[in-house]
Amino acid sequence: MKNALHEWNLAPQEAIALQKELAQRLEPADRIDPVTHIAGMDIGFEDGGDTTRAAIVLLKWDPATAPDLAVVEQIVHREPTRMPYIPGLLSFREIPAALGAFEKLSVMPELIMVDGQGIAHPRRLGIAAHLGLWLDLPTIGIAKSRLYGKHEDVGEARGDWTPLRAKNATIGAVLRSRAKVKPVFVSPGHRISLETSLEWVVRCLGRTKLPEPTRLADRLASRRDQRKK
Repeated sequence: MKNALHEWNLAPQEAIALQKELAQRLEPADRIDPVTHIAGMDIGFEDGGDTTRAAIVLLKWDPATAPDLAVVEQIVHREPTRMPYIPGLLSFREIPAALGAFEKLSVMPELIMVDGQGIAHPRRLGIAAHLGLWLDLPTIGIAKSRLYGKHEDVGEARGDWTPLRAKNATIGAVLRSRAKVKPVFVSPGHRISLETSLEWVVRCLGRTKLPEPTRLADRLASRRDQRKK
């Protein structure tokens, strides 16, 4: 890939030091081109973890039909896993395959929603943030569970949210995306604010708790019999 951000063959301590450095490069303000396509991305593993499977669903953004958005393209890319599971370093394990999947897209999106964390990470560099730096695109992390930070109780109505905070900083939002269903954890990645991240996630909410881009990517990633594309 052109303009490589860094090497992947790193020892854990080297990767941790790099995370701290890369986190300083994130842009917390909105720098988003007019959105015509949104991508949802999810990662899975096969062969006992030896193979990483990256799934991308590219959707045509149309505010008139949202959250029902037309699927433009679906990509599943597999490659050998480069790093063992190490808490806090999942992006080093997962992003190489994700980059391979993005290289196969015929159209690059203006916005990416990732099944995972943005800056809601101990070193402010979850997979959505890390991926955003690699691609230099706006990214949002939408996670099903909390990795880091504390929060108050969130209201039960759809759209209710409360800040996710760590060390006196707001690092995300706990969003009730569906009434009386466990919330999701939204955090900005790169080139987008928390407020705008929440707006886009809510715009893309259908009848389930996940926004359509990551719901479809999650469904695609779970199809282990999906042939390579």
